[in-house]
Amino acid sequence: MTFRTDIPTESVTGHAPTEEELRTLREWFTHYDACAARGETAKLAELAHFPLNLVTDDSSGTPWCGRWSREQYLSVMGEVMGGGDDVAFESTRTPFFLGGSLAVVFTRSTMTAAGVSYQLDYADILVRTTDGWRFQTMVQSGWGEMMAQGEAAAS
Repeated sequence: MTFRTDIPTESVTGHAPTEEELRTLREWFTHYDACAARGETAKLAELAHFPLNLVTDDSSGTPWCGRWSREQYLSVMGEVMGGGDDVAFESTRTPFFLGGSLAVVFTRSTMTAAGVSYQLDYADILVRTTDGWRFQTMVQSGWGEMMAQGEAAAS
């Protein structure tokens, strides 16, 4: 994982992150990536702050926004991530700190599963709690159809 810090956060948000803020966020993502590569959905859920906000759109550009409980996250992400067999991630993350306990992190990632590579571009909003960093909002284009299907199946 590459952690970009060459864009001065303070020029965008007014907050210059401390070395400790950068270090703890970098460590958090290292742990997150390891759990994701192993398909450990339950461990990933431990790194979230629920209810989790989601923002996406569908293939026609229609936005979809929603909230997931822990149970919804485990159900959907368990299906999406599968068993974690032969999965690797190469990610470049660019964090923008809004303060010492809020960060927006943009990620460009290549996921390789069973020899096939996929480009993923997304953003996460993380909050720093007494237990450390937690992701609270996930933003990624292209999941709207799946989200609509999930809502229809739930009703």
